[in-house]
Amino acid sequence: MMRALVALCVRHSGAVTALTVLALLLGSWGALHSPLDVFPEFVPSQVDIQTEASGFAPQQVEELVTKPIENAVNGTAGLATLRSESIPGLSVVTITFARNLDVHVARQGIAERLAELGSTLPAGVGTPKLSPLVSSTMDLLKIGLLSDKVDAYTLRDAANWVIKPRLLAVPGVAHVIVFGGDQRQIQILPDIARLASYNVTISEVADAARTALPLRGAGFIDLASQRILIKSPTPAPDVAALGAAVVTVRNNTPILLRDLAEVKVAPALRFGDALIMGKPGVLLSLASQYGANTLATTLAVERALAALEPALAAQGITLYPELHRPANFIERALGNLQESLVLAAVLILAVLYAFLRDVRAALIAFSAIPLSLLAAVAVLDRMGLTLNTMTLGGFAVALGVLVDDAIIGIENILRRLRGNARLDTPRPRLEIIREGSLEVRGPVIYATAVVVAVFLPELFTTSVQGRFVGPLALAFIFAVLASLVVAMTSTPALCALLLRRHDERPEAEWLQRLKSWQRWSVERVSRHLRVSILVLVGLVIAALGALAFLGGTFMPDFREGHFVMQVSSSITGTSLEQMLALGKRVSTEVLALPYVKTIEQQIGRAELSEDTWGPHRSEFHVELKPDAKVNQEAAQEELRGILERYPGIQSEVVTFLGDRISESLSGEAAQVAIKVFGDDLDVLDATGMKIAAALGKVKGIVDLQFKRQSGTPTIAIQLAPQALAATGLKAQDVLDT
Repeated sequence: MMRALVALCVRHSGAVTALTVLALLLGSWGALHSPLDVFPEFVPSQVDIQTEASGFAPQQVEELVTKPIENAVNGTAGLATLRSESIPGLSVVTITFARNLDVHVARQGIAERLAELGSTLPAGVGTPKLSPLVSSTMDLLKIGLLSDKVDAYTLRDAANWVIKPRLLAVPGVAHVIVFGGDQRQIQILPDIARLASYNVTISEVADAARTALPLRGAGFIDLASQRILIKSPTPAPDVAALGAAVVTVRNNTPILLRDLAEVKVAPALRFGDALIMGKPGVLLSLASQYGANTLATTLAVERALAALEPALAAQGITLYPELHRPANFIERALGNLQESLVLAAVLILAVLYAFLRDVRAALIAFSAIPLSLLAAVAVLDRMGLTLNTMTLGGFAVALGVLVDDAIIGIENILRRLRGNARLDTPRPRLEIIREGSLEVRGPVIYATAVVVAVFLPELFTTSVQGRFVGPLALAFIFAVLASLVVAMTSTPALCALLLRRHDERPEAEWLQRLKSWQRWSVERVSRHLRVSILVLVGLVIAALGALAFLGGTFMPDFREGHFVMQVSSSITGTSLEQMLALGKRVSTEVLALPYVKTIEQQIGRAELSEDTWGPHRSEFHVELKPDAKVNQEAAQEELRGILERYPGIQSEVVTFLGDRISESLSGEAAQVAIKVFGDDLDVLDATGMKIAAALGKVKGIVDLQFKRQSGTPTIAIQLAPQALAATGLKAQDVLDT
């Protein structure tokens, strides 16, 4: 079969070359439109279920919300792990599925289980919501809003009603989380003295508020020959309308809501906040959809923001569109790869010409590189994989191997053509090309199989590490296999089409000396075979021994030009105001550094955000200036030094990608995490303090954090049934007060 294939390509070299050019054009178009991302999807299929339980203490959240949800979803097909977190006012259940389970099927199974919960959750608890399906790196873009002319209400309204809907309409955006600003809320603040004077209970006030702005469908009326629809009024939330609601009637006089309470627009309770450039502002955090083209989606979002910016500027709102832009890393990686490919192309062409001494032969051998790479890109795209740091790394590793298959065949063809030209009756040129290609095809296939076999084990690694390295191995394997196909089809056809003249050219003097030295070396090694083997074994043993003294990490340090500073108060229950005050001081110091471009602080959490922190924890994103000639390791240490000057906090300074990878590997951002389990929080706290004290004495440890499990300060209320009976109050009346 291989003989017939090579013969066919040589015989129809023109048609094969035309198909090769067509494949090159189609492959180039496909590569330009392939999805681009920072990393492959390395996080296992997982689903987060978030349920708001406003006002509930952590113990109540766990018993009344989290456990029923866990019981409902437990046993779902493909479920691998189930963990949960119950914090004040929020339940988070995280489900991880088996590796090969389709994420969409997994989400469907969970949604069906949640539907069976129905109304079993307590009153006042929100509907369990599945978090949007996002990519492994999650962050797409962080945007900031600042203004000295409008208030916090207007900033938040612009984010919620102008920017967020427009960005959610961009294909590839999974969700937009908003931090900071003030959300408008109509609040009813009862006056206890007035309630007592009118003998009105809190429950009556609450009932009046609930029924003040009704929305009902009125149905229709059937006449003899016509059906007439009835439309009821659609009330709009309004302070005046709500204040005019009738609570009760005393002495034929209606008692209105505004007579008993203050009805006003006020900020809603906040679970989080944000600082932009050290000032109170609004932060919008965008996440990309699973499988979306990160670079294309980012550019589409930026076009949408550019269209909105004039309207925002007219209101006096300043837009910060690049507080964190992971696409910068992709663009730099592609730029570096482009430079490397150009440099590699020049060097490879120079080396090929130096050894082959034939321009056409060198170009034929070089053509195997773009053909093989583009073929591999097409296969990866059909498999649903993106072009990312790991696949590009696989292609970079494969560059030196791709040309081997072609150059071996071409060198052999050239040698035989030159030998044939010296004969008195030369044989047909196409026959020489066919035989020259087939002569070395067996060894080439064996060599390719050995190289591919080295990378095959990486495809069967099921951990997160395997999800990282797997795409690199696939990119390398597909590129090498494609080069073998190119060497069997395109290379013989191009040789038949282009190698028509066979001028005998003397070898360069340096090449003759190199060959002479090689022959001498081989003869010496063959003459002292036993000694040569012993020397080789000794070198292998020495290399293996050196491995024990080499440090190693799973991933190298990424030079992103962006740092994440994680800060948490040592005192659980620290308020938003305290963290904001700390953030302003830290932001001022960081912005004073000459190489810092922007900084933003995210405190606490927002609805359906990935980070479910309390107000005692926050995160700074620091973007460096792109043209700043700064040592990033030194910059990281300087940022770490700023945080270390503040007592009472625990901090860590990491790169964003390093942080995201570590969280996926161990659930923690740190490179090493020690977890202690038990039922007694006091014992856990004491044990953790001892471990932290011991680790603090180890040289080389930085960013040591001790995440305490001490409870949030709580006031417990116990109702007295006898007192309730004596006063005629219901438990609901007391709890509603």
